[in-house]
Amino acid sequence: MNAPDLSAASGARDAIRTGRHRGPTSNLAPGQVQGNLAILPREYAADFLLFCQRNPKPCPLVAVSDVGSPRIPMLGGDLDIRTDLSGYVLWKDGEFARDLDNLNDVWRDDLVTFVIGCSFSFEAALMEAGIPLRHIEQGRNVAMWRTNIATAPAGPFGGPMVVSMRPMKPADAIRAIQITSRFPTVHGAPVHFGDPAAIGIANIMKPDFGDAVEIKAGEVPVFWACGVTPQSAIRAAKPSFAITHKPGCMLVTDLRNSDLSSS
Repeated sequence: MNAPDLSAASGARDAIRTGRHRGPTSNLAPGQVQGNLAILPREYAADFLLFCQRNPKPCPLVAVSDVGSPRIPMLGGDLDIRTDLSGYVLWKDGEFARDLDNLNDVWRDDLVTFVIGCSFSFEAALMEAGIPLRHIEQGRNVAMWRTNIATAPAGPFGGPMVVSMRPMKPADAIRAIQITSRFPTVHGAPVHFGDPAAIGIANIMKPDFGDAVEIKAGEVPVFWACGVTPQSAIRAAKPSFAITHKPGCMLVTDLRNSDLSSS
């Protein structure tokens, strides 16, 4: 079997679908929009949609499926939500139930899929500008934390914002703010930089999700709102059934990052 073209969205999805790629998708198919995932029963869909609308920094909506459909044609003609992520999480009553490799055995005809913008999408623009990204250099998942930044509640959904962090030299951090502000659909500009304790992070070397990365002398941690935030909201809402992506394991779409840039 020929090796899939991991620089193309369809090739990346095929590699994931067939089990040839597992784990984080950062730097996979550079230039393509990647998305976080939240899947909920129809009865929760209206409140979750409102939650996303009230919290556009951590939950910028890219697409919403029809009820019961695992297809979202605008994101890829061959795309199948049940198989095209490299890791899923099943939630029951707002608590982690188990990790899943695919959704074939748990899919239901009352489910609505929400695809939410991901910071992996703007990483290509940062690297094109010559800004190094430590987690990519070290082959690790990006580091993520729950914070003391409250989200705006909607119905039963609420809870703390989750952020991702990339250490940078101050000059690179300023440039990164300028670049990512052009991508509001994938979290936009950072929500904080500098002292982690100011946003409730007690230990910068112990992320809640992902992998710790080295912060070198003279660097500052830069924090972006993160699409893992819906998992905090699911914990608060306690739906009997929900599915999310495994942190770092995103949906690779046919949309181009340039399609989402405001410049």
